[in-house]
Amino acid sequence: MSFSNEEQIRIDLAASFRIFAHLGMHEAVANHFSAAVSEDGKKFLINPKWKHFSRIRASDLLLLDADDPSTAERPDVDATAWSIHGQLHQKLPHVRVAMHLHPVYATAVSTMKDPRILPVDQNTARYFNRVSVDTMFGGMADSVEEGERLCGLLENNSRLLMGNHGVMVTGTDIGVAFDDMWTLERACQIFVTALSTGQPLNVLSDEVAEKTARDWEKIEDFSRQHFEEMKTLMIQQDPSVLD
Repeated sequence: MSFSNEEQIRIDLAASFRIFAHLGMHEAVANHFSAAVSEDGKKFLINPKWKHFSRIRASDLLLLDADDPSTAERPDVDATAWSIHGQLHQKLPHVRVAMHLHPVYATAVSTMKDPRILPVDQNTARYFNRVSVDTMFGGMADSVEEGERLCGLLENNSRLLMGNHGVMVTGTDIGVAFDDMWTLERACQIFVTALSTGQPLNVLSDEVAEKTARDWEKIEDFSRQHFEEMKTLMIQQDPSVLD
């Protein structure tokens, strides 16, 4: 079956919600993902306010315009989602996809005084010098000003560890962003588990960590295929994601 660009993005974005619910990385009925559908990036899809990830269908996704400030008054649009994603899609056209979650291990790392993800294995090395860190948590991110501030932190980086809060991953497409978020949480799980042993960490050299990170950047096809496999699993489990 052939789908239009927007229809395919709807299916892929809806599937990504189902996947993260399946993995237990959702936060009740909070958190939000968005994906641009227009060339300038300003028209974008986002999940409706307070709908559980595990029930989201392609048709549930809201089509918003980042240039329309009246969107902030809509009852089906979460204020935090609009403040962050509206600004991202208005100011950063290269951001085609943005995913914000509070996964346990990444959030745990975000609470550390020094929230760096040290390169102790292949997964953690993927993020060597490649994650911005926000240490200015001031409560719910529900203002345009806060969205603008976060845009500044993401302008030259695709990942943001939001101190005392969670994580934001952006990408060129849904498959790449999905795998990045999955691996970031896995990296933090490995890092936190290693720290919990109380043993000294065998941190990779800067040279090896940098080489590993660059090697990761060469295999976006791996990331996309990881997503395609997980999407197929979600569709097999519950085809309503396509509705």
